[in-house]
Amino acid sequence: MKTIRRLIYREAVAAVAFVTLGFLALFFFFDMVDELRWVGRTGVDGYQVSHALLFVALSIPSHLYELLPITVLIGTIFVMARFAQSSEFTIMRTSGLGPWRALRTLLVLGCAFVLLTFAVGDYMAPATDRLAQLVKARHLGQLTSGATGAWLKERQGEHSVAVNVRALSPDGGMRNVRVFEFDSDGRVASTIQAASGEFGPKGWELRDVKRSVFLRRGEAQASVERLQEASFHWPTHISSDMVSASLLKPDRMATIDLFQYIRHLESNGQSAQKYEIEFWRKVFYPLSCLVMVVLSLPFAYLHFRSGGIAGYVFGGVMAGISFFLLNNVFGYAGNLQNWSPWLTAAAPGIIYSLLSLAAFGWLVLRR
Repeated sequence: MKTIRRLIYREAVAAVAFVTLGFLALFFFFDMVDELRWVGRTGVDGYQVSHALLFVALSIPSHLYELLPITVLIGTIFVMARFAQSSEFTIMRTSGLGPWRALRTLLVLGCAFVLLTFAVGDYMAPATDRLAQLVKARHLGQLTSGATGAWLKERQGEHSVAVNVRALSPDGGMRNVRVFEFDSDGRVASTIQAASGEFGPKGWELRDVKRSVFLRRGEAQASVERLQEASFHWPTHISSDMVSASLLKPDRMATIDLFQYIRHLESNGQSAQKYEIEFWRKVFYPLSCLVMVVLSLPFAYLHFRSGGIAGYVFGGVMAGISFFLLNNVFGYAGNLQNWSPWLTAAAPGIIYSLLSLAAFGWLVLRR
């Protein structure tokens, strides 16, 4: 039985690796074509082809994380269908490989792919994606999001603070920082405008600062004190990761960073629905590899001698694409309809688990 397990593992890993390399090569080509439009926009010393190649190469781990469940499904379907076509799986069954033992064998393989997907999505992809953004920012300019940049909120005692960071500079600093402080009655207490700033251990070090302090003496009298300083230390618990999270896509963040950012948003009374959904997707997405290997097992019990394997592989491709689309649809719908975040993230995996178990019961146990 150990020999059979090694054969299945070896063939499945080789097939999944081959399919993954094919998809990554395709994405590399499309990304490179898309990046060529930025080449030369900032002059001869700016963004060049070598920088575009580096940016696309650093984006590969993010694509790998997204593709792994799909390539696991296609690769294992190909292997199982080929075993059935060559009658190798029939020989395995006569050698004692029953349905439940075959399922257990594939689940062990699926657990290995789960660990790989988690490691790529939680450690490799966030780090390389951040490097890719810094490469692009260093040669194209600043890293920003939308027309106004990142907006964050923080409570400081009885006062609340709204912070706007227009962009991050290539060296990791901030540009065009605005801070609005409100008192317990919701009235503006002070404003800060800074041309640039840096993250410190106990706050932000702002430069070229213009401050306006609103002083109230009773209900009828008020005055504004305007100050201009070369540098100013502003105490805050908002870290560089939180600002980056507001500027970067949440699916590019590590699980622990998402969790900390969600806690920050909730503690300041901000909506964290989108980030909660993405957090639970990061939790459940690697587990979809288990669903995919179970979905591939019934293909080993199909009876055909010649031809037809391409059709089954095409069916696997369609199933993988439909899972990817369903995952995105549930994410957007859950964010719009305020569905439970964990249920929104788990629903596609639950649906495909039921489909795979139904196919396993119909094709394997009842035949």
